[in-house]
Amino acid sequence: MVTIRLFRTGSRKRASYRVIAIDSRRKRQGRPLEVLGTYDPQGTGGVTHIDTAKYDAWISQGAQASDTVRSLVRRQRLAAAAEPVAEAA
Repeated sequence: MVTIRLFRTGSRKRASYRVIAIDSRRKRQGRPLEVLGTYDPQGTGGVTHIDTAKYDAWISQGAQASDTVRSLVRRQRLAAAAEPVAEAA
C-alpha cells in the first residue's frame, strides 16, 4: 500500500519536512516514489507547499494519507480559497 507521509530533513532542532508518496513497508527515511511538496513548521504558522494535483492523483489511486498530511492539505486548501477574497477587497 502507498502512504503519503512526511520525510524529515534539515538539521537538529531545525527540522523541515518533505511530503512524499512511499510504500508503507519502507523506513521513514526510505526512497520515496514521488515528492509531493514541502512543509516548514519553523515559519509563521508553518509554511506549506504541496502540489494538490499530485496529491489528488495518488489518493485516487488508493494511497492513504497520514493524519498530519491530511491536515496540512486541508489547511493549504482553505488558505488558497481565502486568498481571492482578500485580493478582491
